[in-house]
Amino acid sequence: MTRLVLTRHGQSVWNLENRFTGWVDVDLTERGEGEARKGGVLMAEAGFAPRVAFASAMKRAIRTVWLGLESMDRCWTPVEIDWRLNERHYGALTGLNKAETTDLHGEEQVRVWRRSYDTPPPPLAEDDERHARFDPRYAGVDPALLPATESLKTTLDRVRPCFEGLIAPALSGGDVLVSAHGNSLRALIKMLFALDEAAIMDVEVPTANPLLIELDGLVPVTARYLDADRAEPLPPCPKG
Repeated sequence: MTRLVLTRHGQSVWNLENRFTGWVDVDLTERGEGEARKGGVLMAEAGFAPRVAFASAMKRAIRTVWLGLESMDRCWTPVEIDWRLNERHYGALTGLNKAETTDLHGEEQVRVWRRSYDTPPPPLAEDDERHARFDPRYAGVDPALLPATESLKTTLDRVRPCFEGLIAPALSGGDVLVSAHGNSLRALIKMLFALDEAAIMDVEVPTANPLLIELDGLVPVTARYLDADRAEPLPPCPKG
């Protein structure tokens, strides 16, 4: 049986401020750091021993995996950074307070931007300094691949080749840990649990609560959050 842990980063500064974060590289709060360390303790208690870890290019995800591995006394575990695990890009909403955005555009419009499967927010302008093509961490990425906005559907489109090309092959060698974000992890959950577009809309991913999935091949057999007190409902496992 193969084991995969998906963990969302700990609480970030903009989570606390209720702002659309997306690709902005904000750090963890003190609470977020504590969540990440606790996640590592929970993984160790579950006997989970990752052979390799993957993280997005965002410091909140990278520091979450570092702090988790430190708590597990596995700092030597290799961590591969891949921008395709980044959070969904929120386009022109990036940085805005979510409550104030609702007051400005209306609850229904914001709900569509946030919760629909294939409707993205308005894009960033190509010359906006916040555009990823101006960020040195993406210097080696084809600019045509760097989004100015995304829906969950287009987030899944970039996450899928990362999973198929890197994460899935690594699972043949032992336990694998992925530290990413709410929407990029929802994309992975949609793939793994074979959810339709409506079902994935109801899936929430709590911060830094490791989701331990046992796989038969690449099909989930069992799945549970290791911190039961902060668990969210999970879809049924296809082979459960």
